[in-house]
Amino acid sequence: MEYIYPAVFHTNDDGSYTVTYPDLPGCVSEGKSLGDALGMAQSALTQWVEYLQDKKQDLPGASTVKNVVTEDNEFVSFIRAEVKDGRAVRRTVSIPKWMDDRVAESGLSLSRVLQDALNERLPPA
Repeated sequence: MEYIYPAVFHTNDDGSYTVTYPDLPGCVSEGKSLGDALGMAQSALTQWVEYLQDKKQDLPGASTVKNVVTEDNEFVSFIRAEVKDGRAVRRTVSIPKWMDDRVAESGLSLSRVLQDALNERLPPA
């Protein structure tokens, strides 16, 4: 699922950036350069959304740019985070008996092997 929130980029005296989210109090990030700050802001947003979802808390709505107040050394940029649903689902799969025997003998997790194989075969999302 995709989430987009406005972030306030504060330019520090040393040229680094501090990033805050007006709609997500406590969600703060930093970067030594603008590119670094953008990447860190996306990572912080993703982790914040995942945390709220894990705690089964509602995510607040995103403000519009017009509603975000900035100072002279600040600007607003929208940050996008894509959060994948990592919950496990049960699927019925069929494999030959000899394969099942070998999996059991080797101590492998059939679920882990299937996930690894699918990660190799599927294009990045």
